[in-house]
Amino acid sequence: MNHAGGGRWQAYSAGSHPTVAPNPFALETLTANDISIDFSPRSKSWNEFASAGAPYMDVVVTVCDNAASETCPIWPTQNGQAPEKLHWSFPDPAALPGTDEEKRAAFGDVFASIRKKIDSYLTESAA
Repeated sequence: MNHAGGGRWQAYSAGSHPTVAPNPFALETLTANDISIDFSPRSKSWNEFASAGAPYMDVVVTVCDNAASETCPIWPTQNGQAPEKLHWSFPDPAALPGTDEEKRAAFGDVFASIRKKIDSYLTESAA
């Protein structure tokens, strides 16, 4: 979103059960698609963004199939307005078995699907 949004959006990434570090295949996929990761990415809990002092979220998007059934934290409001909540269903490529090449392909496929959804959302939100 940060890359595709051309500076109009500030996106953050977090999960319900973060790992010790970002998945190396995820970082490799971003680099392969000319997405800069020079910001020292780290795994974060979504609770970090639901606590006092966290940046206000206009939109909260869950993306993995397993996240849709989880209970999300209560997102802070701004001027009484809660963020828009969206769920974009994608398989979690980190959960898929296979060889390194199969995993790379899975991450690439999910990246392409997410990018298409982001592009569509940006087009719709600009209208």
